[in-house]
Amino acid sequence: MEQTVRKVRIGNYDDLPVSLGKAVVVEDKEIAVFRLSNGNIKAIENKCPHRGGVLSEGMVSGEHVFCPLHDWKINVSDGLVQAPDDGCVQTYKTTIEDNQVYVEVPEK
Repeated sequence: MEQTVRKVRIGNYDDLPVSLGKAVVVEDKEIAVFRLSNGNIKAIENKCPHRGGVLSEGMVSGEHVFCPLHDWKINVSDGLVQAPDDGCVQTYKTTIEDNQVYVEVPEK
């Protein structure tokens, strides 16, 4: 069964800092949004699976963010924690339309 999603505007593309995270709240979900150095926008759950670190406050390198608490490396494209650690975070599809950034969240 396909899940229904809705697009939520989270801001202007030019206002997102490059290689830094921004926390946004969409309904009851806290999401970390990243504008990568290549210009792509990625959005993931804003909570590390290890000890709940705030990922939007982590260091960004390429397609990864490092949890600020214990340095877990998480891929912002697929949400997977990199070995030797194990786990994953929810990812969210993003789109840019007329310089506005949207994130797709599941309908309740």
